Amino acid sequence: MDQLTITVRIAEREYKLTVARDEEETVRKAVKLIEKRFTEYAKSYAFKDRQDLLSMIVLHYTIEAIKMEDKEAFYQTDLLPKLNEINRLID
Repeated sequence: MDQLTITVRIAEREYKLTVARDEEETVRKAVKLIEKRFTEYAKSYAFKDRQDLLSMIVLHYTIEAIKMEDKEAFYQTDLLPKLNEINRLID
């Protein structure tokens, strides 16, 4: 797989990453979302240091990931079998 080294900036700190070329856009999009959330939280909340804001960002995106996992589980265990049953009955 073709890889490249990129530098990203998160919370005023630079990180060198080696990523697959086809994942570069996704990584840069993720960094942009983190930076946007960082700026929003910095304007909205009192904080001692960047770690406080980064912790809140991690919490936010972890909650979103859990919600997506729950939706996927519902789809796989509840919705998909019912849709298959409906299709079977129609056929």
